Amino acid sequence: MAKLKIIDLFAGIGGIRLGFNKAAKNDLDCVFTSEWDKYATQTYQANFGDAPVYGDITKVDLDKIPKHDILLAGFPCQPFSQAGFKKGFSDTRGTLFFDIIRILDAKKPPAFLLENVKSLKTHDGGRTLQIIITHLRDIGYENVQYQVLRARDFGLPQNRERIYIVGFLNENNLFAFPRPTYKETRVADILETNIDHKYTISDRLWEGHQRRKRENKLNGKGFGYGIVNEDSKYTNTISARYYKDGSEILIEQQGKNPRKLTPREAARLQGFPDNFKIPVSNTQAYKQFGNSVAVNVIEKIALKMFNCL
Repeated sequence: MAKLKIIDLFAGIGGIRLGFNKAAKNDLDCVFTSEWDKYATQTYQANFGDAPVYGDITKVDLDKIPKHDILLAGFPCQPFSQAGFKKGFSDTRGTLFFDIIRILDAKKPPAFLLENVKSLKTHDGGRTLQIIITHLRDIGYENVQYQVLRARDFGLPQNRERIYIVGFLNENNLFAFPRPTYKETRVADILETNIDHKYTISDRLWEGHQRRKRENKLNGKGFGYGIVNEDSKYTNTISARYYKDGSEILIEQQGKNPRKLTPREAARLQGFPDNFKIPVSNTQAYKQFGNSVAVNVIEKIALKMFNCL
């Protein structure tokens, strides 16, 4: 059987592609990649080879995009306006979602997977998601389903919730989202040993985190920091801003201030294997893994999609 062909849009460091590769036991052909961030591209090419990565998708000509079986996109979702909702198709033109529609409409791959933040489901009272689904149906993808899945239900010790939107051209494809594995997780599973002291946060930063937590508690809002130890079942969600102060995930240390995750631990938290190369600075690495996806969840969705194709 011919290899399935995928295209990887808003690719970041390739987390979605990696999940699909794992599910296909590397028997996949990625025929097109687009990512505008040069540091993410550096990490992507270090791990997937030097095939060209196209930059800004809004400037890519449709002729450059080969025929493919599955379109993958962890797309940025800029707000769709209330006014735009009444305008129908034209309301997406100012957003990057329009480029997904443009490519799907022109190339008509049999299937796609889109990934986004959980809040897309409730954005603008749920109207944004409905606009997206309406547009997908308008171009022939009648068979569209979505679900919010959580990384910690799929064997990763992180409370990361994301919405996944899966669609097929064939209306008769009986796709169902994967069931959670509920495999027991512990933060210890991702921790390294012999950690450089540079990851321990300073007295000043630690005092700032604690002060904010006290103030936020008094005001009944906000967040100071999240602290876990090796026996904790999971961490908060790692975000692209983790490089700033590490406040969402701090690791408890005996007799000293807590520490940040190392870049390798951040990678493991998202399900990236230890042979995944990290050729960039720690700051860039934290941004990249914070922006990426839970590879385990993607792998399980990919297996379900392959069964339908």
